[in-house]
Amino acid sequence: MTPSAVALLGFAFWTILLVVLLGGYRVSLVTAGKKSAAGFSPNGEDVEGFGRRLTRAHANCYENLPLAGAVLLYAIATEQTAVTDGLALAFLGARLMQSLTHLASTSRPAVSLRFAFFVVQILILAYWILKLAHMV
Repeated sequence: MTPSAVALLGFAFWTILLVVLLGGYRVSLVTAGKKSAAGFSPNGEDVEGFGRRLTRAHANCYENLPLAGAVLLYAIATEQTAVTDGLALAFLGARLMQSLTHLASTSRPAVSLRFAFFVVQILILAYWILKLAHMV
């Protein structure tokens, strides 16, 4: 399996893992009688602390997976993974670190660090697109 395929599957797996964690968190609130099963806000504004951060970390993954997936799938489908393989694991690492930082804290330094990990991902994606389009 190429590093590009690992990055694509890893991103998808990470998104699934976050939704499983989110589901477990919500089930625990329902079974404890703290929330009704139909009473959750999709953006996490109705829960505090970790629950809100988990909701947002999951949402950030499903918001960004289509873009990363499109670029990586294009590279795989056109047999141009030589373009994406070199930075694929760095991309996945930046994604994981962004989410983990989000889960850990919303302090000012954590938000800045999380943004830095996001910028790394965007720069890698932009570079890949330019390379795949033979513009650089």
